[in-house]
Amino acid sequence: MKINQARNLIIKTFKNYKLSNKHSSICADALINAELVGAPSHGFARIISYCNRIKKKVINPKPKIKIKKISSSITQIDANNAVGFIGANLGINHAIQNAKKTGIGFVAVKNSGHYGLSGYYAERAAKKGLVAFCFTNAPPAIAPHGAKKTLFGTNPVCFATPTGSKVPFVLDTSISMINRGKIRRAAKLGGKIPLGVALDKNGNPTTDPKKALKGLQLPIAGFRGSGLAWMVDILSGVLTGGNHGGKVKDPFDDFSGPQNIGHLFIVFKPNLFVKDYTKRIKENIRRIKKLPKLKKFKKIYYPGENKSERFRSNLKKEINIPQSILSEINLLNKS
Repeated sequence: MKINQARNLIIKTFKNYKLSNKHSSICADALINAELVGAPSHGFARIISYCNRIKKKVINPKPKIKIKKISSSITQIDANNAVGFIGANLGINHAIQNAKKTGIGFVAVKNSGHYGLSGYYAERAAKKGLVAFCFTNAPPAIAPHGAKKTLFGTNPVCFATPTGSKVPFVLDTSISMINRGKIRRAAKLGGKIPLGVALDKNGNPTTDPKKALKGLQLPIAGFRGSGLAWMVDILSGVLTGGNHGGKVKDPFDDFSGPQNIGHLFIVFKPNLFVKDYTKRIKENIRRIKKLPKLKKFKKIYYPGENKSERFRSNLKKEINIPQSILSEINLLNKS
């Protein structure tokens, strides 16, 4: 399907579920971006979950969002249980505006939902010449180190900075071995997951995504990954006023109430301490790229380069939507 056709289909779908044209467009842009950068786990496969939650009245399609200006640098946003893309879009925009004015933008969002890829928001700040950190929490999927019950989400850590070139440095990484969206997509499409990324409910390693969803995912780097997940839960949950400590509801299976996910955006000018940041970051990247390479590597990439190449390549192609997912979307438009 051509990109414009896909975008129009998504807008039509969200409008069918009572979102405004503006909010539907914001959702469509984020979902299309996920597909183009090679992250279909955060793309069209997620549409049914947003629409089902609207239908069950745990996402508000007509939110009355409250924006509280705490200072010229600090803003708090109550997203009123909007689709996560809406609250996050406002959050990063305010963080960018605050940073442009004062040097730093510090924005907390509460009563939001799943917002897609953290890198999508951080990259927008970096392309404005700013450094950004983005944090958001997620439903239980990982057991804290030493526990046998899931509590932390796959809580991503995200950082972006301008590089002096057209391609920003964007590190967007889940603290789990693979993100939960990949497991859900594999379950939906009848695929398998790699060995060593999840355990079944009995604690045994599994490649079956359905068994993994009923079990637990493994964090990166053992107790260190668990610690990072805890850090993100504090920053995006405890600090913002959002749910935390295992209280974020599963977007696909738990319709008992809103998710109340929290997001935290920290954006600042890169020249706060040095006036030659662009020169320094270019030198930093140059030193690393010129290191001797292992035989199987032709080039050393910095985070964000590979994704940018995929994005540019995919812009020239049609988007491949698996038939099962397209059927779901078409069905949503008939309801």
